[in-house]
Amino acid sequence: MPQPESGRVRPVTLVTVARHARVHVSTASRALSDNPSGVGADTVRRVRELAAALGYRRDVRAAGLRTGTSRLVGVLVPRLTDLGLATIYDSIDLAASEAGYGTVVANTRDDDRHRKIRIDAMLSRGIDGIIIGDAHLGDTAAYELKQRGVPYVLVMRRLEGHPSVTTDDYRGGQLAAEHLLQRGHRRVGVVAGDQLASTGRERTLGFRRTFEAAGFPVADGYVVDSEFSTNAGLHAGSALMNLADPPTAIFAVHDLIALGVMGAIRDAGLKLGTEVALVGYNDLDLAATLPVPLTSISSDLSRMGRLSFDLLMNTINGQPVESMLLDPLLVPRATTLGRYEP
Repeated sequence: MPQPESGRVRPVTLVTVARHARVHVSTASRALSDNPSGVGADTVRRVRELAAALGYRRDVRAAGLRTGTSRLVGVLVPRLTDLGLATIYDSIDLAASEAGYGTVVANTRDDDRHRKIRIDAMLSRGIDGIIIGDAHLGDTAAYELKQRGVPYVLVMRRLEGHPSVTTDDYRGGQLAAEHLLQRGHRRVGVVAGDQLASTGRERTLGFRRTFEAAGFPVADGYVVDSEFSTNAGLHAGSALMNLADPPTAIFAVHDLIALGVMGAIRDAGLKLGTEVALVGYNDLDLAATLPVPLTSISSDLSRMGRLSFDLLMNTINGQPVESMLLDPLLVPRATTLGRYEP
């Protein structure tokens, strides 16, 4: 290929691809687009193979100017150090890439002021839609996006009246309670997470109502609110272990919280899984590999992320959408399967 005097290789143009494929430039352009309507499958395959072989790179920004889209999706998360949300984001990014989109992710720290700044920054880039992973009661972000006509979808957490993809967290709390009841536990504690987030609120509610229906209500003093972090789990777990009659089992509404609770049980001089049982939530990859493998409620986080992107694409395309609830699954392991006897 000829080179300019600077020695730099000229980028391959669409005209070059069309010439090699022996088609009109407009045909080559349609064949390389996300919707190659009006072009035969053989031609699409030939043009794309030649484009790849020649090293042609489509100018997505220019395509966006022509189509009125940026081919970018924003993703809001409280913090990417949360392994559950990191897993969700990874699947969103993969689904977006396969659809010819890019993603922009931002940490909001579950703070309204930070959230507004991040949303404004995303909108200034002309993104096509936003996936919200940090929704909570009192948050107005979803309402404001709706009023501004910005396509959006909630993931992991849900709010009434807004499209979302989540696990059935109330049912997940029930599964944790049923398992501990079957194992003979009657005096139990809950590290409940943030009650303004649907994940903390609904998991806790499902758990407490199941114990109440069985005739063993969980007293308020045995329910400790917390952040969704390991350090918060340590402090909340210590509070439960320091009760006059500490619980024989604890439900932590997030696996990261459960890790901290493990430390509290250790510090109390008790044996995890035999003297004190523990159930987490989300079944992160680390749950099965801990020295004492963690019983957890499994959420299909990867599927959740992919479905949230699909739902957002339907919203962007003006199609009707409905919220999705994925089924949770109890995964029993050593932290509840010891030889506890009531």
